[in-house]
Amino acid sequence: MSASEFLHLNQRDPSVPAPPGGFDPLRLCVFTTIAVISALLGPVAVAVFAGVAIAGYRAARRGGLLRSRCKLGDTRVVLAYLWAVEVLAVVGIPFWVLLWVRVWS
Repeated sequence: MSASEFLHLNQRDPSVPAPPGGFDPLRLCVFTTIAVISALLGPVAVAVFAGVAIAGYRAARRGGLLRSRCKLGDTRVVLAYLWAVEVLAVVGIPFWVLLWVRVWS
């Protein structure tokens, strides 16, 4: 086989549209939305987000993921961090509720 037989593989498919140009700051919108939800719902939002993350990392670890792209690296460390955040958020919920009761009364 010669290299000339594979030249057709390195061509652009005209049926596929060109990638969009410019920077799309979608992540910034997502981060802002998460910040707003967290500001309004406080530790309840933190507990929910941490719970979703724990479920995702647990499933990924069971599926064989040992290293994450998270700065913490090892999925066991990530899960320990998420559990610590979850526990702190759940402990903080009653205090947060009492704060709002005081504000509104």
